Amino acid sequence: MSTQRETTSSEDHLLKPPEQTPGLPRVKQFSPGHVRKLGQTRKIRHRRDFKDEENPDEKACHFKELELKPLYKELLYTIAHKMGTSASTEDFADRQLHQYIKEALTMTESEHNSLMDKVQNAEPPVYCLMATVKEAKGILGKDVSGFSDPYCLLTILEDEEERRTRRSRAKASKYVVKDAVSDDEIYQTDVKQQTLNPIWNETFILEFDDIVGASFHLEMWDKDEEVSLTQKLEEFTTNFSSLSRIIKEVKKEKGTDDFLGKIVIKLQDLHCTEDNWYILEPRTETYPDRGQCHLNLKFMHKTRDDTLSPGRNAYVNYCGILQQFVLSYISKQKSSTPWKGELCGEAQTLLEHYAAQNDLSSFLQDLAKWVAYSKLCQSIEVDSSLLLQQLTCVEYHWHQHELPQQQKQELGDSLHGFLHYGLHLVSKYRDVFPPTPSATPKLHTLLRILVQICKTQAFQKMNPADFQVHDEVADAVQTGTQEWFTNKKGLHQPMTKEPSEIISALSRLIEEVRDDIKLNKDVWNRTFVSAVQVDVFTAVYEKLDSLLATEVRETLSQMEGHIDQGLANSLFPVYLSLQVIRKDKAFLQKRGLLKLTNFHVSFREAQPYWLNQMFNTTMDRVERAIKVDQPLHSGAVPIKHSSSAVDLAACIQPVCDLWEQMSWPDPEEAFMLMVKITEDVCKIVVTYCHSLKDRVRMLSKNCDHGSAINMLCVVVNDLEYLRSVLARLPTQLNWAGLRERTQHVIGESQFHNTLPLQVQQAQGILRREIRSALETLSRKLNTDIETHVRRMSTRKRIPSKSTEDAATPLMRYLEKELHYMNENLVQENFNSLLTPLWNNSVKILHQMASEHSQQEGLIVFCHRLLYTLQCLEQCFHGEGNGLPLNVLHSDEYKTLNAYLTHHSLSSRHLVDKFLEGKIWEQRVVAGEKYGAVTLLTSYRRSDQRLRVEVLNAVNLLPMDSNGLSDPYVHLCLEPYHTFPLVEPCCTQIKSCDLNPLFDEAFEFLVGLNQCQAPGACLVVTVLDHDTLRTDDFEGEAFLSLKDIPGVARGGEEKDGLSFHPDAPPAQIRLPLTHPKPNENKILKLLESRKGEREIQAFVKKRRQREKQSKEQSQAQGAHFFFHPKI
Repeated sequence: MSTQRETTSSEDHLLKPPEQTPGLPRVKQFSPGHVRKLGQTRKIRHRRDFKDEENPDEKACHFKELELKPLYKELLYTIAHKMGTSASTEDFADRQLHQYIKEALTMTESEHNSLMDKVQNAEPPVYCLMATVKEAKGILGKDVSGFSDPYCLLTILEDEEERRTRRSRAKASKYVVKDAVSDDEIYQTDVKQQTLNPIWNETFILEFDDIVGASFHLEMWDKDEEVSLTQKLEEFTTNFSSLSRIIKEVKKEKGTDDFLGKIVIKLQDLHCTEDNWYILEPRTETYPDRGQCHLNLKFMHKTRDDTLSPGRNAYVNYCGILQQFVLSYISKQKSSTPWKGELCGEAQTLLEHYAAQNDLSSFLQDLAKWVAYSKLCQSIEVDSSLLLQQLTCVEYHWHQHELPQQQKQELGDSLHGFLHYGLHLVSKYRDVFPPTPSATPKLHTLLRILVQICKTQAFQKMNPADFQVHDEVADAVQTGTQEWFTNKKGLHQPMTKEPSEIISALSRLIEEVRDDIKLNKDVWNRTFVSAVQVDVFTAVYEKLDSLLATEVRETLSQMEGHIDQGLANSLFPVYLSLQVIRKDKAFLQKRGLLKLTNFHVSFREAQPYWLNQMFNTTMDRVERAIKVDQPLHSGAVPIKHSSSAVDLAACIQPVCDLWEQMSWPDPEEAFMLMVKITEDVCKIVVTYCHSLKDRVRMLSKNCDHGSAINMLCVVVNDLEYLRSVLARLPTQLNWAGLRERTQHVIGESQFHNTLPLQVQQAQGILRREIRSALETLSRKLNTDIETHVRRMSTRKRIPSKSTEDAATPLMRYLEKELHYMNENLVQENFNSLLTPLWNNSVKILHQMASEHSQQEGLIVFCHRLLYTLQCLEQCFHGEGNGLPLNVLHSDEYKTLNAYLTHHSLSSRHLVDKFLEGKIWEQRVVAGEKYGAVTLLTSYRRSDQRLRVEVLNAVNLLPMDSNGLSDPYVHLCLEPYHTFPLVEPCCTQIKSCDLNPLFDEAFEFLVGLNQCQAPGACLVVTVLDHDTLRTDDFEGEAFLSLKDIPGVARGGEEKDGLSFHPDAPPAQIRLPLTHPKPNENKILKLLESRKGEREIQAFVKKRRQREKQSKEQSQAQGAHFFFHPKI
């Protein structure tokens, strides 16, 4: 096996491009800023350079003579003596390859012809095929044991030799290779004992003269040794199945090897490099499946003419050729995307042939690519993933092969050089890798490459110092941040020494820092953390915090004692930017004392100016808003407040934003600041309130009544809108958050007695103004309502109109006015107006009813007022959209409603009402203070008879001097107008008995409709009989006829007859009661109607009972007159 030529050139002979390659940008120069650890372990090698004093043309000429022409001759030599085909899908003729290298290496036609002559006169190479027999599998087992002892014979046969060998054979021979060539041209592998899957990994160099007609031959044989008969018999006894093999062994000549298979390949069919499994072919068809053999075949030159590129080895030439091909390819591409390792077919073909002919291993090829690409990326844009891929390949080969010392040195220099370059790019990451979707992945790949370099065995072996890429990247970031800040500071230097210009320059610098911190947090930090576990945000933040704190402190110290309103205004953006930077510290991974922590102290002098500026600006906006105030409209539906109210709310919002922007760090000072801001907001609102009223008052002087009312409605709505704005102020200013911050320095009582009190006072002023405006509106409406009601009460109009017609003008007026108010007032103010307006309307009706003292027309008038009251109730309730019923049904309303209800009824209806009240009193009476009477009652619908059986009375009061009584029971059906023909009945008198037993039955002939009439009842009166004077009153009870069995509604009647059977009688115990004197208002009303005898007789009877009543004290509890059932 031949070896590579000794390397005679160091990196001094590596390819160096000229000063300017046509079509490519000038090579970028950089000064690495991080050589501390690298410099301690390695001496940076310097490449030989051309003389600086040479002009570009001379440099280009020297470069071509010393670098390009030797490479060109090597390529011409490679084309002239290429063997095999390329792995490229396209096959290129020599003419195409010549044309390509002329363009790639920028040779003229005359230069090409001159160099071509030299190559043609050069010493031809020795053609060789490097064959590596790696392994075989599935071969035949020829031995008695079922295995074989395989070995391989290799050679190259040319057609003429093979034909001559076949003609000279006397008889058929098993051997082809041994019979074809001499033994010194045959190569044999080792014999692998007893296996069907042998592994050799042996390499041979097979020389040949001409590739045309030549074939590669490989024969695999089973090695047979002479074995004694005893051994064969032992194998037979242990393995009976090998009997057939033993018989064959006996027939076979001694020492003859068994044929296992062959491989024959024409050299013209091979690629310049192949690595495949080949099928072992049989000589006959006896055993067609003979297994496979794994071969690596590569054409190479055993010797080449050294005069083509004297002093340069094949590896250095390969690097130079590769670099020139890449530069040529990129110069022809018009795309702006990074180069990803593509090359044209001609370049790939030439590189493959050159590497194969010079026996350059895959390791050296990948190493050359890494060296070339890592240098190219410093002058042109190369896809970083390509570098990462090549670095991975180098690391893989490092574990498999050993590099020569020169290549080791070159690899070490390349890795260290790229580390310097990569760390330099990292320090400039803001400019080199902007925060764009296309640049950020490139930064990530670069960092991965740096990490991978430090992890490679090559770097660790050649760099014994402790090099931590994490620390180096962090140092590069710190250094780059320092340089970036210095550059930005120089860029934003003030043009003059004016304070405002100095502050403006500082503000621009801080904005740059703020934006940079945000980008590091949101974009670059993820990249650094995922690639090298460096928290770049924390590193940058801490560095910029220190630099910026010093800059702010030095600048603001010059402004002390010179702050005015203009300077304070220019300081405010500076404070806001610093505030944003301070808030970003919450994202730091490690917390420590930062230099900007108490930066707000430098702005204390400017703080009052900020508040004053905000207050004055807001007041000016409010005044301008009032001057141009106008109602707002949204299509056909008017907005119920004016433009100034909306503007005021918009003016207050910046004040709240100012508080949020300032976020004053000191809790106690923040509380005082909040007090001042709240005071200013309340002052603005109150000032707006007074200014708006003054302007409306001035405008309403010269306008009609309707316009004045409209403006007043808008004012009321605006003030209500402001109340809602003030109500939201604690939330907008985040009082809860401030309370939590100040709970250790501000007491609970002090906090709540300061801030809420300010808002409450302002809202109180607004409520008073709203109430005043609503009272103005209400007074106008109340006057008109009273006018309409008085027109209804005019005596001349009472007979002329019906109740509905008389109330129509008032209802139309209210409907119109309330509809207008509802459209022009917000809901809160409209409800606030409705409540006093309703109460005043009730008072007016009550007043009108009280003033109508004449009895003539009183019923009609009260009926109209009752109808009006009911209409007003429906109007103000608005089907649930207006005032709720509990507000409408006030005590005054209930009194008026009862008054009008009774005064609008006829006398007979009043009697019915009176009796219904007595029935209700009877049902709710508790105890038997005056005794009780027991009845057995029923009603037979069949013959329309009401049967009442008086059973007994108990616990009667003693009325006589002897402590006893002579009781009897008086039964009467009331009211008289319902039962005019029914006579009262009495039981017998029971002498000297307080618990008399009567057992007397009475029947009344009455119709069912009479029994079910309103107020129909049985009046049970118990009297004490006296001979010489009027009978004494024991008590009375009222039994509703509807409670008697058979009277209650149910069942149908036809021709007066019921379809249901008569109900059984029911026993009823009725407690006796005494009426309360002068309590019942219905009796008073009936008493005033003097012209009705029947009614006056009823009143006289009731008054007589009151005189006889034992209830001398005032009645307790509510009278039935006030009960809802009456």
